[in-house]
Amino acid sequence: MFWMFGACLSICFGQDSAVEVSAPNIILIMVDDMGYSDIGCYGGEVETPNIDGLAQNGLRFTQFYNTAKCHTTRAELLTGNYAYHIGDRDMKYGATLGEVLKTVGYRTLIAGKWHQETLPTKRGFDRYYGLADGCCNFFNPGTKAREGEGVPGRKAKNRLRRWAIEDRVIMGYTNPDPRFYTTDAFTDYAIDRLDEYKDETKPFLLYLPYTAPHYPLHAWPEDIAKYRGKFKVGWDVIRKQRFERMREMRIIGPNHQLTDRASKAWDELSEQQQDREDLKMAVYCAMIDRVDQNLGRLFNKVKELGDWENTLIMFLSDNGACPEQPNTTPGIPPGAVESYRTVSVGWANASNTPYRKFKSTDYEGGTRTPFIVHWPRVIKGRGSEQGTAQIQHGRLTHQVGHIVDISATLREITGADYPKKIQGRKTKAPVGLSLMPVFEGKQRAGHKELYWRFN
Repeated sequence: MFWMFGACLSICFGQDSAVEVSAPNIILIMVDDMGYSDIGCYGGEVETPNIDGLAQNGLRFTQFYNTAKCHTTRAELLTGNYAYHIGDRDMKYGATLGEVLKTVGYRTLIAGKWHQETLPTKRGFDRYYGLADGCCNFFNPGTKAREGEGVPGRKAKNRLRRWAIEDRVIMGYTNPDPRFYTTDAFTDYAIDRLDEYKDETKPFLLYLPYTAPHYPLHAWPEDIAKYRGKFKVGWDVIRKQRFERMREMRIIGPNHQLTDRASKAWDELSEQQQDREDLKMAVYCAMIDRVDQNLGRLFNKVKELGDWENTLIMFLSDNGACPEQPNTTPGIPPGAVESYRTVSVGWANASNTPYRKFKSTDYEGGTRTPFIVHWPRVIKGRGSEQGTAQIQHGRLTHQVGHIVDISATLREITGADYPKKIQGRKTKAPVGLSLMPVFEGKQRAGHKELYWRFN
């Protein structure tokens, strides 16, 4: 198993008790283009028992923020600084989590979507497998059809998606396995690396940025079947149902209001149109469901290695749900490898309940993300029975956080310093603030200001 070493922390669980904790293993999970209220523990309909388990035994933030866009979120998450300050596509003047944590002896691993110019193996990560681009076909990221399948659906006919295995770039990656699916493949790689390094005397950082549920809408038929027909009540009803659940769960407060609908009323659609919309949302939910299934596999592996109690797990989304409509295969229903389809504006609006707007906007519907933190040795999920402590540790915190805070948090936990130089260039000082006080159930002195910009 991985042995812990490095800085020891005195973490308070209450006024009269404290425990020393060695540097934890760290798993940072990010989904792609998922709305604020899609998963079960934030009021949604998707079956996410493994993610919900993190929330039940950990901490949920109700007011945590990303940058509303894929590549800028990744730059800020990885460096603890504003994307346009350090280089939104190359992070030229920032230090990544891999570069920071390697200085205190961490094994650094990534499987999934990178969406930066320089590969992670050149930016502090030991091993990498995944999409180095922005999005791709889930079943076949390449251009060549496998035997027995049609040509994979693509966003643009002449565009090749950049894939990478370790430090080797592949433009147009077609895996010969007919059971290939990116969400499954990323998890397989992560589990294989944990097995490979299980005898090391190092803690690990595993960064797992899934591509789901970013378009195109692709999912396994058995996962789609779980949701088919459940959304025929329409987005107007779904939004109202979510709003009430979120209020009951205290995800939102008594003064929140449900924003205006951003699309046609559901009743304006024909029965045939409603059926097509139900299928879109069924595939979208199936993609999130599959992420949760894979996280169950990953968590079982960590428990098998004996590292669960001192493994810090964080879960979030890179931006709000997406209204974009690059439907390049209008004659092929969503779901299969040959298709390239997206959810509609109506469903994206529902995914962001109760907030306005979407991905690529700096409204709450673009920037607010679910954020779950699970660390059994530090955060006692069910907490005490004493009001505030139970809210803080057992279920919710309403304190404001931002993805630039994650680097600062990990530096405090591990004792790592932010490098003054990276590859001969001076880095710009990070702006994030540690979230450890919130983990400990305390009131944090937050940011004086937070800043968003896109385009």
